[in-house]
Amino acid sequence: MSLSHRPRPLTVFEGLQETHPKTLVLKEKVLSLTGNSFHVRSTDGQPVLRVKGKTMSFSGRRSVYDMANRHLFDICKKHLHIRTTFAAETPQARKLLEVKSGFSLIGCKATATITTSSGQSRILTLKGNWLDRAEIVEKDSGAVMARIERKFLNENEILFGKQTYTVTVAPGVDIAVIAAICICFDDKNKAN
Repeated sequence: MSLSHRPRPLTVFEGLQETHPKTLVLKEKVLSLTGNSFHVRSTDGQPVLRVKGKTMSFSGRRSVYDMANRHLFDICKKHLHIRTTFAAETPQARKLLEVKSGFSLIGCKATATITTSSGQSRILTLKGNWLDRAEIVEKDSGAVMARIERKFLNENEILFGKQTYTVTVAPGVDIAVIAAICICFDDKNKAN
């Protein structure tokens, strides 16, 4: 399915959607004290989001900022759940996103429940092989929201164990939410 058309926008933060497909590069920072920080850039190298890991965090808390230094949300692992669960909450403690892992014999499976800026709940699923490529698909419509590809065995992974992903986000889809989902999936993948 093509990423060039989205029937229904997915907006959580105003101004973080594009009118055309946007490819992001998510790259773990090599010289991060926490090991949980990411660069999120466009393919031309322009910074898009800043993801900063918190030191001494039991839940692996990360703070996500836009390029105007606006604190959008924090991502953290939720403990005491049967399935691996992550949540993203605003600085005002409002839950925006919950990502739960699922069981799959082949590939990977996870579900993300998002609360949009209008208060709607939307469900996205991850389908594919996280080690190579996967798609984030809206459960109700089947529309592809994003495609993820892993740059396998690049120099950062070989030397430092740090991952790099490219994510192509469909028009009208919130890039901060898709980046958060990818970071949650990366953490889940590392835990395995």
